[in-house]
Amino acid sequence: MGRLLKLLLYLVLLGGLALIAYAYIGPFLGADFSPPQDEIRQPVILNAE
Repeated sequence: MGRLLKLLLYLVLLGGLALIAYAYIGPFLGADFSPPQDEIRQPVILNAE
């Protein structure tokens, strides 16, 4: 059981490091992490009398 938990911990750490590496290296590989830049206008109705 201890081996299984140790293996799981190693896999979680490896996955976290891979995610961090992808976040830094991704833009050089063509990944675009920026949000869409669209202006949205919506009317606001206030119930003030």
